[in-house]
Amino acid sequence: MATTPGAVTAPFPTVENIAVEWAISGDTDLDGVVSVRYRPAGSGPWIDGMPLRRVPAGANEGFNWGNRHSGSAFDLSPGTTYEIELTLDDPDGGNDQQIVVASTRAVPEPMAGATVTPVTPVTLSGALSSASPGNILELGPGDYSGFRVDVSGSAGMPIVIRGTPGAVINGEVRLFSRKHVMLERLTVNGRIRFNGSDNISVVSCRVNASPTQFNGDGIVALLRAENAYIADNTVIGTTVWEENSLGASGNNRGEGIAVTGPGHVIMNNLVSGFRDNISLLEEGEAVDQFSIDVLNNELSEAADDAVEADFCFHNCRIMRNRVTNAFISFSSQPSLGGPNYFIRNVAYNVAFQSFKLQRGSEGDVLLHNTVVKNGNALGIATSDPVSRLFTRNNLLIGGPGGTFNGFNSGTGDVIRIQTLVTANADLNFDALGSTTGNFEGRFGNTNFDSLAELRSQTTETDAVEIDLGVFADSIAYPANPLTTFAAPDLRLQSGGDAIDVGEAIGNVNSGFAGAAPDAGAYELGGLLPEYGPRLGLIFADGFEVVLVP
Repeated sequence: MATTPGAVTAPFPTVENIAVEWAISGDTDLDGVVSVRYRPAGSGPWIDGMPLRRVPAGANEGFNWGNRHSGSAFDLSPGTTYEIELTLDDPDGGNDQQIVVASTRAVPEPMAGATVTPVTPVTLSGALSSASPGNILELGPGDYSGFRVDVSGSAGMPIVIRGTPGAVINGEVRLFSRKHVMLERLTVNGRIRFNGSDNISVVSCRVNASPTQFNGDGIVALLRAENAYIADNTVIGTTVWEENSLGASGNNRGEGIAVTGPGHVIMNNLVSGFRDNISLLEEGEAVDQFSIDVLNNELSEAADDAVEADFCFHNCRIMRNRVTNAFISFSSQPSLGGPNYFIRNVAYNVAFQSFKLQRGSEGDVLLHNTVVKNGNALGIATSDPVSRLFTRNNLLIGGPGGTFNGFNSGTGDVIRIQTLVTANADLNFDALGSTTGNFEGRFGNTNFDSLAELRSQTTETDAVEIDLGVFADSIAYPANPLTTFAAPDLRLQSGGDAIDVGEAIGNVNSGFAGAAPDAGAYELGGLLPEYGPRLGLIFADGFEVVLVP
């Protein structure tokens, strides 16, 4: 049946990425495809993007989504207008071409030439009540109680609350239904909460979660918010990395950074010691979770999920995060139609699952991730179907497993997804290995015990077998996940089995060197991404530290 094209939208562009949705009807055989090109508006050559993903209408967990093509243009420049050309091709008819124009958001910053008002613990309340859009309130040294912000800024004129060395807030900083407020360089022993607030920025803050208050949370929006920018913060929780902490029911507490609503950017934060280090809300609390970026974060000691991207409708982009010591590195439980992207993430020492695609997750896209973990390399422990899973160019290594707080990590299979819906799965070009010396697993209903069988009996026709020797550094297998490891360097060595074995994907690996892209998060010869707070001002134990490159 032919496609009938509908409206094209680009909802909630972020600082670096733009989502594109093309609603359609028809195409019941799902063979329509949409190619993508983009460029800065009105100039330069077109750049090939990753094709949109075909998303049939569906429902799950009380949520519904429409029939469409959907995807993202990645790694764009902030504050820039782009033309995105979409070309629909359906063998049954209905071909069309559309150009959508959309702009990325600028990185939030204080207004140039803004009035700076010095405040003390005594004068803060009065200064807040009289603040006007564009004002900067600068907290001088001293101990401040938690406070509520009852004023809003405006676009380009945020109200800024800025800390200085020696200023410490003990309690909760609350913003309810506020707009255009920036919290900058604050030290908070407690929690930052911005329920129902739009265009809130939390930048270069230090948040020490309370062991007794505020659920042990760090930075949260527990009611629908829009377009938050949470960047370069250090957020420290109270959960201890030990066996009885592991799992959703373990002895753990707190969400490091948690949001609901569209358009959020969570990037370059250091988050450690929570139940979930970065998370979206779940079930009835999840509202309009789409077009959300989780980028370049340094994440460790996550007793449940390092990144919990649950209940995202589409275009949640989990990119270039580094995870060390986690029960589960990345969760999508479930993706509500998708596509939801996990791209160039790195995870080392994962006790249970590398990717938790459960509760009928549909439309997950895994590209260029590197994982070295205990037990099964890609093992998804669910009785629910895993639908429309798309993987390319991942580097996944497992080994002998064990049981940790009641959860078994598996026996070292390279893939074990018993409920994979193979009719709509597309996994290929992945580099897989196990330190057991075996190469076996289960791909839907298909068991395999060699690379040759995986290639001949599944979509992984171009998979390769690897071991820990693919890395330039000597990498130890994490046999005891309860060890607190430092983040290793998982870049590849020249001439190894993961070099030039991937598939080219527009706008994802366009700059690869050699005959083909390398497997995993790092292209040979490339620099490590900048994980966690970027060089500049960070905070440690309440004091300002200047990092020198």
